[in-house]
Amino acid sequence: MSRIEHVFTEQDRLIEALSHSILKQLQNAIDTKGKASLLVSGGSTPKPLFEKLSKASLAWEKVSIGLCDERWVPASHPDSNEHFVKTHLLQEKAGKATFISMYQEEAESKTAEKLCSQKMRETLFPFDVLILGMGSDAHTASLFPDNEKLEMAFDLKNEDLCIAIEPTTAPHMRMSLTRAAILSADHIYLHFEGEEKRAVYQEAIAGEDMYKMPIRSVLNQDIKDIEVYYR
Repeated sequence: MSRIEHVFTEQDRLIEALSHSILKQLQNAIDTKGKASLLVSGGSTPKPLFEKLSKASLAWEKVSIGLCDERWVPASHPDSNEHFVKTHLLQEKAGKATFISMYQEEAESKTAEKLCSQKMRETLFPFDVLILGMGSDAHTASLFPDNEKLEMAFDLKNEDLCIAIEPTTAPHMRMSLTRAAILSADHIYLHFEGEEKRAVYQEAIAGEDMYKMPIRSVLNQDIKDIEVYYR
């Protein structure tokens, strides 16, 4: 398996190409199965991508959208990835899609792992399209460097789709997809922008220690192709 790199100098062209590829994969899933699932990430980077997708012509009523990770806060909280996705993606034409929440009211993240895994398996799995981001610390989803839960999160024999993570370098408890869950997706994208993250990416693909740079657990493996879009 390999990394397929798409490098751009302009954001507009990156977003145009990435959105076109995502829509093509979703359409293929709809044509094949009559439905499609899309897993997305939060952060500021995907905002223009989400806004582009929201205007696209697609049978969005046949698409279920979920998250790669979530801060364990109510959907009304400004730090909620669900809030972000509903604000920027589930609008206009894409408003017809079904959103599957990761957060569960009145459940602590550590005790909600099994419930979250079951819910995602019943409503979104198998994953058709999955879009990851990457932090300047090389985290992806909510798999943060040197976290005590990474061994379990990276274990490809771990059958749970979700794992609770308590970051030491970021606020809020989190729920994240495991490495096995991420790599189970039919089509996986990594999207990042900026000089700082380009440097992180180059360091990541040149090394092996997944615990120092969790993005390596996705980039440096031989299970699935990864399409990388960046500028």
